[in-house]
Amino acid sequence: MTETLRFSARLFEREGPAAWWFLRVPLEHSERILAEQEPGARGFGSVRVEVTVGATRWRTSLFPDSASGCYLLPVKKAVRASESLDADAEVDVSLALL
Repeated sequence: MTETLRFSARLFEREGPAAWWFLRVPLEHSERILAEQEPGARGFGSVRVEVTVGATRWRTSLFPDSASGCYLLPVKKAVRASESLDADAEVDVSLALL
């Protein structure tokens, strides 16, 4: 898959000992991404991506979420700050697999 996926998702904080913030990749996109992956290609089922939110572009990994069947996109503090993103913000995302 070389195309860029575009979607909107709500920013949320995952409960736990550390503050991790995520966007949930919609199920239809998650299913397409999963279908493109080779079994066992990367640890924990992670997928390398390049992401654009607003004027900010970065590289990271998606991680599968067994509860929802979707991939989770981590959003680091620097991105949240530069784009003025708060909890429950609806975020427009462009995502390309690497």
